[in-house]
Amino acid sequence: MRDYLAWRLAFGVTTPSTNTVVQPEYDDMRPPGVTNHLGRMVIPDMAINNNDDFDKSIALIDAALEGAVERVMDSKPNAFVLGISALSIWGGNAAWGDELKARIRKVAGWEIPVALASDAIVAALKAHGIKRKIAVMEPYYPSIEPRMQGVLNPHGYEVVRFNHMRGKSPASYSILTAQDMIEGMRKIDGDDIEAIVQFGANLPMARLADEAERWLNKPVISVNVATYWHALRMNGIQDKMYGFTKLMSHF
Repeated sequence: MRDYLAWRLAFGVTTPSTNTVVQPEYDDMRPPGVTNHLGRMVIPDMAINNNDDFDKSIALIDAALEGAVERVMDSKPNAFVLGISALSIWGGNAAWGDELKARIRKVAGWEIPVALASDAIVAALKAHGIKRKIAVMEPYYPSIEPRMQGVLNPHGYEVVRFNHMRGKSPASYSILTAQDMIEGMRKIDGDDIEAIVQFGANLPMARLADEAERWLNKPVISVNVATYWHALRMNGIQDKMYGFTKLMSHF
């Protein structure tokens, strides 16, 4: 037993200070005996109007990573989850993810298990048996495209369509209605794709994705669900849970 509440596992999590979705969605998916402990990568809620602005926001998040990891390690977690998706694919290749893990482990001081959204999306697509063609929606800008393709293409996946929802500041990504997100999925759905991937950890789609799978009749992979699912499974926790897509209830 680790401690009274985390008798199975304690996750250290870092997410941007502007993110209001990772903490509640991860907590909603938390099985008995698992706890989540957050550290914040402090960034301003800066105006974002184009690719350059978006790229600068990710650079600020990247620069704040080590400080946030250091703060969360005070809680002595058993494993770590990076609660931001864009940073996980920012280098455009698998080597970037390996570098992120190495940076996190250097701060931690030991070989702590690290879950990244980039690995989680690939694992989720494989779990569903997706062969090749997908569509992606996110609150970002077009500069995300080559980076996502660079991470997914080597695994045999092709992003046929993107829906860049172009949030006007990092905190604004979560200020959406269910109808906004439904329309976002419909814009990229089609008979030519096998699955929809929702990227962007500040887009609140964990529960809505579960509903969408039933009326689209295909996998809808929400990045927060995929990342938390991947973190649980890679640490030996196999609990199934309904209400957070087929990924969490069947795999």
